[in-house]
Amino acid sequence: MVIYLDVIWLLNFCFDLLLLLLTAFILKRQVKKRRYMLGALIGSSIVLLLFTPFAMFVSHPLGKLLFSVLIVIATFGFGRFRSFFQNLFAFYFVTFLMGGGMIGVHSFLQTNTVIQDGLLISQNNGFGDPISWLFVLTGFPAIWLFSKKRLGEIGAKKRQFDEQVLVELHINGETIRLNGLVDSGNQLYDPMTKTPVMIVQLEKLTSVCGESFLELMKRCHPVEVMQQLDESFPLLDRLRLVPYRAVGHDHGFLMCLKPDEVLVYTKTHMIQPSKCFVGMSISGLSADHEFQSIVHPDMLDGKIIQSVS
Repeated sequence: MVIYLDVIWLLNFCFDLLLLLLTAFILKRQVKKRRYMLGALIGSSIVLLLFTPFAMFVSHPLGKLLFSVLIVIATFGFGRFRSFFQNLFAFYFVTFLMGGGMIGVHSFLQTNTVIQDGLLISQNNGFGDPISWLFVLTGFPAIWLFSKKRLGEIGAKKRQFDEQVLVELHINGETIRLNGLVDSGNQLYDPMTKTPVMIVQLEKLTSVCGESFLELMKRCHPVEVMQQLDESFPLLDRLRLVPYRAVGHDHGFLMCLKPDEVLVYTKTHMIQPSKCFVGMSISGLSADHEFQSIVHPDMLDGKIIQSVS
């Protein structure tokens, strides 16, 4: 029997890499790419060691535990014991989640049973056949994407939406700091790019857009504003029209601005959303002026730049 060790190693390397990516997603850890690669390299090296005199050690539960520890330390580092065990248990959770998902889907699709002389007989074709490899190659990424989506939704439901945060906008060299309210009711996305949209009071963008633009926004519909602007407006390439529908209103358009960077400061973290648009609201957002922006809940799923202990 011919064993293509290089192919098996490459598959294990890719699977370990996906497991580490999903673990970092759950923990919301910011990890450098080379650390992901190092962790996956350590994990996949078990396949090579199985064909060496160390096979007995790496196949033993203690050996597997040691490799798990090395993978977690190489990927996430070792800061404190609490953080280390959190990383380790999350890695095991993801591994069992993906493994259980693969077994469950395979069992669900299993049809290798026949009834003969009133007996239910199971036919086992063994492992490594083309159908099994095809199932692994397609099923593992599919279950990975499914798990990531479901875990993200669980995190969104458990998030404390009514939390006030500090928002820092960086647009064209200007920095604007606003009080923001994380609102679960804000589910506005750009339909083309699926980018979440936060809402900001128009007056707070005066230093960026200028007085003349603000006056134009107050007088005209957003579509008319886009038609009247020309190349002299410095932020023309940053403007977006996002369709929306509010309760009691027909379909409309919200004028949005693409920022250079957005930072969200919560009570415990400084978060950098991967992407977002800044929607402009002509009317005030808070009667008592406690906040000047409404933060999209998905913005809290961004990278954690700094944690406050």
